[in-house]
Amino acid sequence: MCGITGWISYDRDLRNETATVDAMTETMACRGPDARGTWIEGPAALGHRRLAIIDLPGGRQPMTTTTPEGAVTLVYSGEAYNFTELRRELTGLGHRFRTDSDTEVVLRAYLAWGEAVAERLSGMYAFAIWDGRHDKLVMIRDRMGIKPFYYYPTSDGVLFGSEPKAILANPLAPARVRLDGLRELFAMVKTPGHAVWDGMYEVEPGTVLTLDRKGLRRRVYWRLETRPHLDDCATSVATVRSLLEDIVRRQLVADVPRCTLLSGGLDSSAMTALAARQLGEQGEKVRSFAVDFVGQTDNFVADELRGTPDTPFVHDVARASDTEHQDIVLDAQSLADLDVRARVIRARDLPMGFGDMDSSLLLLFQAIREHSTVALSGESADEVFGGYLQFFDEEARRADAFPWLVQFSRHFGDDAALLRTDLTDALDLESYIADSYRTAVADIRRLDGESDFEYRMRQMSHLHLTRFVRILLDRKDRTSMAVGLEVRVPYCDHRLVEYVYNTPWALKSFDGREKSLLREATADLIPKSVYDRVKSPYPSTQDPKYALALQEHARGLLARPDHPVFDLVDRERVDRAAHRDTPQITQASRRGLERTLDLALWLDLYSPEVSLS
Repeated sequence: MCGITGWISYDRDLRNETATVDAMTETMACRGPDARGTWIEGPAALGHRRLAIIDLPGGRQPMTTTTPEGAVTLVYSGEAYNFTELRRELTGLGHRFRTDSDTEVVLRAYLAWGEAVAERLSGMYAFAIWDGRHDKLVMIRDRMGIKPFYYYPTSDGVLFGSEPKAILANPLAPARVRLDGLRELFAMVKTPGHAVWDGMYEVEPGTVLTLDRKGLRRRVYWRLETRPHLDDCATSVATVRSLLEDIVRRQLVADVPRCTLLSGGLDSSAMTALAARQLGEQGEKVRSFAVDFVGQTDNFVADELRGTPDTPFVHDVARASDTEHQDIVLDAQSLADLDVRARVIRARDLPMGFGDMDSSLLLLFQAIREHSTVALSGESADEVFGGYLQFFDEEARRADAFPWLVQFSRHFGDDAALLRTDLTDALDLESYIADSYRTAVADIRRLDGESDFEYRMRQMSHLHLTRFVRILLDRKDRTSMAVGLEVRVPYCDHRLVEYVYNTPWALKSFDGREKSLLREATADLIPKSVYDRVKSPYPSTQDPKYALALQEHARGLLARPDHPVFDLVDRERVDRAAHRDTPQITQASRRGLERTLDLALWLDLYSPEVSLS
């Protein structure tokens, strides 16, 4: 796990631009605290910050191999979980290895198979290769978009980086957001390739981008395809279990301390139990960590989203799997702290608006990093197996819209309501979201004979796996890497995703509940309390002191009437929420305060040019 960046400029010698290349590389220091390196040759410059996970002394980057036709140099972020098999195959083809790192395997795999290396990799990765034999750059991103990857075309080449901040450190890329970027920021639709920043794009998941003197070319090497599912229920359950066993075993490989993120839900509990059993065979114990809030368990109040507190279930799993467990208990003041919120925004480069759930995630990862360098997460199981409330919500099922937005508006209101009326009119988010939805469902293939209901559930699964999950994967990666923690996501293994996606909804919910396949596949591993537990989202604090702290911060912002945030948000709405009796603050008002504060911090930190054109 690392941070990568680079600059290709066919019209200049970048050896004269070392200061800029160094500045781009240093923005990735949090992603790679263990080592740094740059490589510059003529029109190509590559930068790397390393978080050492496998082959600690041998995996330094940029990594170069010399051929008679020219040098080939790689900067790589992520993990290839099948590197052992690839290394064996490459050795049989005559390749000789100097290190034990998966980085060298990827480099030599490119030498053997060129851009087709993409199809051979299994894992989470974003990497760039400068092929000096042909003066071309090859950029490849993993199938599910687990690792972030951004690029910015220039008049004579391209800038790229693991995060926008690396690109924005180059004077060629101004920090500017236009109207379409603001739409993406507030729509929560995750348009493929969209990066919010003007002129910048994401390398899309499952895609190879190649740059040479003729320009950029794009090739999709993987997409989520519709295929018939012929297995019966028992076979489907057994296949899911077999896949999970193999996936977790591969993702436990590391030369540094590992742990699991444990919430007491089905996803993280099943993963933790599998990891505990596998490591137990080697005489090791799993370390597990959970987030909690001061007084939350004792004073918990059930609502429409969360029916139970996490901690009792967490402790059931920790006892059953005999993990070395630790609760990370956070208070309201820490969650609302403006410095913590600013660190979240620096990590993500944008004010994404997850409020205390972002702050708690950063503080959780920070605490874990004191003990472990790699953590396994249950992220994406809800998208894969159908765990969210909207999968069972008749309104969301019938809606000609992104299903999570139906649930979101019901519980949190309309984010755009906090904006100034003139901006709301200019954004026209309703049309933007509708157009995005039509594009998203246009290419979802329907099986011959598939019922209307099954096809609608296929659409919902596809939308979650190609849109919604990418929002959460980006959040997980950027927040964890801000503290130098590698978070792995076993449920995003493309083999599991492909298999379960094509399983009919009647099998995904064969017992009338969410995630039926996962529950039965791991029933022998998890406590009965977890087996019976209803899905509960990532926790949010219920402490009224948190809302009180938000109001205090908002009143401080209101005392600065010339702050540029009031060019975007409705000042009167903020004023009403900031002065309302704290116990009467609604979820929508609380979220409005969170988004306003995050927007203000983003404007302070990045000073972006915001253009309403």
